[in-house]
Amino acid sequence: MYKVGDKVVYPHHGAGTVVKREKREVLGEKREYLTIKILHNDMTVNVPADNAERVGLRKVIDEEAVKKVVKYLTSGGTEMPKNWNRRFKHNRDKMKTGDIYELAEVVRNLALRDGEKGLSTGEKQMYVKAKKILASELMYAKNMSEDEALEWLEMTLTEGAKPKAAKAPAEKKAAAPAKKAPAVAKKAATAKPKAAAAAKKTATAKKPAAKKKTAAAR
Repeated sequence: MYKVGDKVVYPHHGAGTVVKREKREVLGEKREYLTIKILHNDMTVNVPADNAERVGLRKVIDEEAVKKVVKYLTSGGTEMPKNWNRRFKHNRDKMKTGDIYELAEVVRNLALRDGEKGLSTGEKQMYVKAKKILASELMYAKNMSEDEALEWLEMTLTEGAKPKAAKAPAEKKAAAPAKKAPAVAKKAATAKPKAAAAAKKTATAKKPAAKKKTAAAR
C-alpha cells in the first residue's frame, strides 16, 4: 500500500516520509516494516506494513483538504471541560486520533484560550507540540519548508482570532425613512391642490370688490 517516498502521517507524532520498506524477522516471524522519518522532531518510526491502517497511518492531505483545515482554524472555539485535567486529556485524545481536523480543533481552541485566559504550563507544551504536528503535515500539503508552514499557521490563527465584522443594523434604520418618503411626497402633492384652491378662492373674492369700487366712482 505505502511505498518509499510517500508522505504519511503517524498519529500523535506528525507527518513524515517513508524512507524504507523491508522484511524483518521478529520473534521468529517475518513481517514487512515501513521506516518513516519524521522531520519536525527528528524521529524515526517503524510500523508493520500489514498493521499500518490499524495504528492510524494515513497519507498526507491534499490542497483541497487544506481549505477545510483553514475553516477549522478560523471558526469559533468549541466548549471544552473546565477542569484542567479533563481538558488536557480531552485534547490529548483528539491528537491521538491522527485526524487533522481534530488536531486543527485542538490548536484553535488552545490558541483562543491562550489569548483570553492564558494556558497552564502543560497546555502550553501541548499547544507548541500540536502546532508542530499540524505544520509538519501542512508543510507537505502546501509544498513549504517547516518554518514557512509554521509561519503560515500562525498567520491563519491570528486572522481567525480577529473579531468578525458584524453587519451594522444602521443600514436597516437608514432604509426605513426611504419607505416613508412616498407618504411625504403624497402629503406635499395633496397640499398643492389645497393651496391652489385657496389662491383661486382669494382671487374670486377680490374681483367683486373691484367692481363695487368702480361703480362708486361713477
